[in-house]
Amino acid sequence: MRPPDHVLIVDDDAEIRTLLGEYFEKNGYRATAVADGRGMRAALKNLRPDLVILDLMLPGEDGLALCRDLRARSNVPILMLTARGEETDRIVGLEMGADDYVPKPFHPRELLARVKSILRRSRTLPDNLTPERARAFRFAGWMLDIATRTLTAPDGVLVDLSGTEFRLLRTFLDHPNRTLTRDQLIDLMLDRDAGPFDRAIDVQVSRLRHRLRDRGKEPALIKTVRGHGYVLAVAVEALS
Repeated sequence: MRPPDHVLIVDDDAEIRTLLGEYFEKNGYRATAVADGRGMRAALKNLRPDLVILDLMLPGEDGLALCRDLRARSNVPILMLTARGEETDRIVGLEMGADDYVPKPFHPRELLARVKSILRRSRTLPDNLTPERARAFRFAGWMLDIATRTLTAPDGVLVDLSGTEFRLLRTFLDHPNRTLTRDQLIDLMLDRDAGPFDRAIDVQVSRLRHRLRDRGKEPALIKTVRGHGYVLAVAVEALS
């Protein structure tokens, strides 16, 4: 029998921690609740949660910083909570690597449904598409530092990447010389705005090619496999 999924809740509101902890355990989950980033890091040293529920407005390091740091080290799904509902906050959270975003106030039933959806989606990928664990990647003279999200060109010039461009490049680097469909790219990037993102994936690939100076009718790095998807057609060295 599969053990219950483990949810790590990071929220400085004691009532929300108690409410969510009890609600998830009542619904068959294992739940651990902490108040801040320090508590989250301490918990992650000893636990391997299946999903992290992370509040945006935390004392000390805020949720966005914690999300960025966690995503650089782990592929654990992240669902962000916030009392702010502005579109900008949602977009920034997703670009930092969050998988979904729920504004406060919320109904625990909705949160549970989102958690189930994220976990189900994250487990649909084949085992052979498990991402590499690496601190940096070297490819075709380029270097991508995962912790700092710094892309360095062969001539030493630093190239700025948006959050989406970084995640797309990281996905290709994790799976070099393998054709990835649009659906697989979305799943591997763990982007929960799949609908609108799917319609824009060709645009995002085009933008990434521009960053990589991979222009022209026949790109040399990211090739189009007609009727299937895209492939990063170069040797990649993962640096641990």
